[in-house]
Amino acid sequence: MNKSILITGGAGFIGTNLAKKLLKEGHKVTVIDDYSSGKFKDNHLKDVHYIEEDITKVFGKFDKIYHLAALSRIQPSFNNPDETFRVNVLGTQKVLELARCTGAKVVYAGSSSKWHDPHQSPYATSKWLGEEMCKMYKKTYGMDVEIARFYNVYGPNEIIDGDWAAVIGIWRRQVRDGKKITIVGDGEQRRDFTHVDDIVEALYRIGFRNEVHEDAWELGTGLNYSINQVYKMFLKRYPHIEAKFLPDQPGNYRNTLRENDDSLKRLNWSPSDKLEKYIKSL
Repeated sequence: MNKSILITGGAGFIGTNLAKKLLKEGHKVTVIDDYSSGKFKDNHLKDVHYIEEDITKVFGKFDKIYHLAALSRIQPSFNNPDETFRVNVLGTQKVLELARCTGAKVVYAGSSSKWHDPHQSPYATSKWLGEEMCKMYKKTYGMDVEIARFYNVYGPNEIIDGDWAAVIGIWRRQVRDGKKITIVGDGEQRRDFTHVDDIVEALYRIGFRNEVHEDAWELGTGLNYSINQVYKMFLKRYPHIEAKFLPDQPGNYRNTLRENDDSLKRLNWSPSDKLEKYIKSL
């Protein structure tokens, strides 16, 4: 049965890929986005209804809400904690309240930063508080709320320009602009890089199955690479590039890695390592 679905932040990287999947499955898709983290208006999909609005003013009646809207990078959060908490905490509460009043199921985009000290950055704290609110609404109001923790997502439509780009996007921009690739710290920090197609497939299964997780669905490949190893992959694709090492940054985790297999077993989800193949395709 086709559903009416809202994707908050749905004009962005993961949201655009998710919207394509939902349309393919025959669902009616609405997106609310303020376009603050990237120039995504050129990426509008033909059959999606787009609303330009702040997340704290979310409205409408939907069967399901994928809450992806967030200020999602660690370093920018140090410079603007007020906006980080307004969007990531208050925005999440407004989405949950809309769902409470309308009976919508919510799938919340959490973060693997949960497994590190949440007090390391405004971003980490804000995403942890978002999870806690989801659990409170789920327990107190008996709502259908599921948390999906993302690791390091990459793939088509990823952000390349601006403060919100992740490492793969930043390097793509630097290659495009003829600049050296920047490596923060010693480059030995390891990341669980997960292709957006795998993320989208898991999100769809979380949204449309009746599996209820007592904590959260961990969405990572279960293996990781050091940043130096990823640089070598880029070097194969772009033999002319050079690296430039920068001082380490606050909140820069040493290791991200999905270790819980619940998502694989209970969702019958099979993420795969596509990183080197993706870099070769750029």
